[in-house]
Amino acid sequence: MTEPNTPGSRWSDLDRPPLGAAGLRRTLIRPGSLWTALDVVDTTGSTNSDLAARAGGTGGGPAEGAVLVAEEQTAGRGRLDRSWTAPARSGLFFSVLLRPGDDVPVERWGWLPLLTGVAVATGLARAAGVDTSLKWPNDLLVVVDGEERKAGGILAERVGEHAVVIGIGLNVTLRADELPVPMAGSLALAHAVSVDRETLLRAVLRSIEQWYGDWRAAGGDPVASRLQEAYTAGCATLGRTVRAELPGDRELIGEAVAIDGDGRLVLATGTGVREPVAAGDIVHLRSAETD
Repeated sequence: MTEPNTPGSRWSDLDRPPLGAAGLRRTLIRPGSLWTALDVVDTTGSTNSDLAARAGGTGGGPAEGAVLVAEEQTAGRGRLDRSWTAPARSGLFFSVLLRPGDDVPVERWGWLPLLTGVAVATGLARAAGVDTSLKWPNDLLVVVDGEERKAGGILAERVGEHAVVIGIGLNVTLRADELPVPMAGSLALAHAVSVDRETLLRAVLRSIEQWYGDWRAAGGDPVASRLQEAYTAGCATLGRTVRAELPGDRELIGEAVAIDGDGRLVLATGTGVREPVAAGDIVHLRSAETD
């Protein structure tokens, strides 16, 4: 028998109760819903890797709308192969399987991580009462002690020709002494009105369902679905002077002035040239007002 205070026990941290998979399924999986399956595992390396393996398996894999949640990830991944680790049950670590199919041209699938960011931010605004902003392309920011901190991230990965797995990692109850780096944050440190993970997960998944449904119904058009407008409104990168660290060890510094129709970040450089950035690491340097 596992003793209550041992690390492997579900009672080892009573402020962090386990998720109830059955209750989540009852409220999320229903006729006409995007969500078709939801599994919660105690621990895994990466929910993205696990769900991608299922989707790429024989027999076509799971249907669109499969959700895999882990109480703990031991090899969680962010962009550029960065690791994402946190104590068990201290956050939400999950992946969803989407199959945009013939409704959305492949060239518009690049909007999916940005769509997920908008959906997570709007879901958290309702359920947690926290103003979450977006750092292009995939970081979720909250304010802790007057400073922007990264509380979460998004990783989208193509699986074969017809599927995309999107992983979301979100720090919920992470305490100051548990932060992996000084500039990390959590909903609790941002004074969220609720840190109940089931409430937050339901809100985020329902928000993804709404935004994805509208985007898909519009054929992936970011204007008609109002996705481009919403992302622009919530993007903390716009109006900032930033450094873009690009593939091939290239670097570009400029003011982030727009999100274009392909979801790219447009930088106005010192020479007056506007350059779209499709991929890269963005470092916020300062606000445009202080230049």
